[in-house]
Amino acid sequence: MLKIHFSPDDILRTRVAPSADPLWELVLSVHALQIRSRDPLTSDWRRGVSGELRRHVNKEQLRLLFAVNPSRGYFPDFLTPHDSVQGLEAGLEAVRSTPVPSLRRDLTRVVVAHPLPSSAAALARGEAETLCHLTDSMEQYRMLALSPYWPHVQAAVEADRTHRARAMLDRGVEGLLASLRPLARWDSGVLEIRGYPDSRELHLDGRGLLLVPSFFCAGTPVALLDPALQPVLVYPVDRLGGLAPTPGEGGATGDAREALAALLGRTRASVLEATYEGRTTGEVARRLRISPAAASQHATVLRKAGLLVSHRDRNTVLHTLTPLGRAILNT
Repeated sequence: MLKIHFSPDDILRTRVAPSADPLWELVLSVHALQIRSRDPLTSDWRRGVSGELRRHVNKEQLRLLFAVNPSRGYFPDFLTPHDSVQGLEAGLEAVRSTPVPSLRRDLTRVVVAHPLPSSAAALARGEAETLCHLTDSMEQYRMLALSPYWPHVQAAVEADRTHRARAMLDRGVEGLLASLRPLARWDSGVLEIRGYPDSRELHLDGRGLLLVPSFFCAGTPVALLDPALQPVLVYPVDRLGGLAPTPGEGGATGDAREALAALLGRTRASVLEATYEGRTTGEVARRLRISPAAASQHATVLRKAGLLVSHRDRNTVLHTLTPLGRAILNT
């Protein structure tokens, strides 16, 4: 079990990441790609990405990236720097600038359970060429494995952020932390994550906690091992039906095309507009003066078309727009 201890200052400094974190999603997707899983929400993605990597990338190009990211157990803290909250380029620059002691420490922890290629020795020494090779391979992998699916990842994360924001508005930061059930349990200043791979305690010491909602985080939330780093807790979000390439990059499915054709109509356009900031089915119904059943039906069509996502919380369903839905409204 992981226990995270909060002081009053830590509660004031706890927040949710502003969007999907590009490096956390990249690293966790590498893990997902290596695991033989029957998860229906990622199986098509895994098959498609495996084929794309075989066709377009030399195996040696990605060897180091996959070696330092074993599918199970510890993976290096330096691959997911706090700077990535500012975007991909800031995160990759932080990886290239990792101090040698951190590189050596993290890679030593990896090699205890997983053999590493000879190039890992140069990486541990902080050789600039090897660090650049690693970040180049991260960019290449991301272009093929994540970019075509990124709007879906963003939509799932944004839907979760809307859900957490509502919990925070209703009950404050403690309500936000309590909303992490069943992934974590909040009680008297301690956030407990049961089923964590090892037993340890993390004292935030006034630094607060950055909550990072993640599409590719599977099962148990993840925290950095080094207690001196800015504390983060990465947790899984509702994947909202899985992954498919976005229209225009991978092509829309037949179902999506049929659903898009069904969007014509004033009421449905009003439902789309009403969910811009996130609303429940009941709130949409009251705003548009239609029945909850009608609001739910229109939301279902919009969801099938990839324009909004829905997140159930107890007896309510919260609807938020996908990037495609926002783009349509903003044109």
